[in-house]
Amino acid sequence: MILECIPDSKQIERWTRLAEQYDLRFEYNDFFRPAVMEDDEKIDELIRLYTGLGRDTAGDTVHGAFLDITVCSSDPLIRNASDFRVRQSIGITRRLGARGVVFHTNYLSDFKSLSYRDQWVEGNILYWGGICREFSDVNIFLENMFDESPELLSRVAQGLKDVPNFGVCLDIAHAFLSDVPVDEWVTALAPYVKHIHINDNDGKEDLHLPVGDGNIDWSVLKDRALFCNDPSILIEVNGEDRLISSLRFLDKAGFLRRQSG
Repeated sequence: MILECIPDSKQIERWTRLAEQYDLRFEYNDFFRPAVMEDDEKIDELIRLYTGLGRDTAGDTVHGAFLDITVCSSDPLIRNASDFRVRQSIGITRRLGARGVVFHTNYLSDFKSLSYRDQWVEGNILYWGGICREFSDVNIFLENMFDESPELLSRVAQGLKDVPNFGVCLDIAHAFLSDVPVDEWVTALAPYVKHIHINDNDGKEDLHLPVGDGNIDWSVLKDRALFCNDPSILIEVNGEDRLISSLRFLDKAGFLRRQSG
């Protein structure tokens, strides 16, 4: 099992030691920020920093652009801008030598229209299928954001089930914020899950608490179906204390030993 953490570029030597100590890979969270994506010099600086550490980046992932990204918008200006950021994110992933990049569904859950839902599914299948074929050397993971249920992401994943470099990133904390029980998200998406994000919250707000410090029932990680594709897991918290707290909780609960065994 591949476990990942979010490195802090300002304390990169410390985070490199932590990654070595706990056998963690990185998921880079620098490159979804618009201020960074608009600054080629900053992108180059960060890539030099991360690739100059003397560590193998092939097991790492990148969190791609997601703010205001709508890849199947009916507005060509928005659609083209979104496509630009997606391609920029993939280019950064390649330059880092990372294995994959995470994007969000960005489904407008407040848009109560059957035609919108169907067009959203069809548009995402068409778009991400094309991206995966064009960039066959990069894994594309599509993450549930604040989707109201797993239905639409499941339909997209089913439509792309034969695309080898496409997979679902199941964010368990985001799922917990919906009205659909987390175990139903797992049942619907498990056949397609290749990457997982874990952190905790109170069921009301996306707090990114250490795993075990919120209200999520983490027995969900005992569901073997969730691991049928041997997904990697990002402990999606910021800061060393939150990371260590999460690792201790997972180890005490036996999740790390079970998956590594």
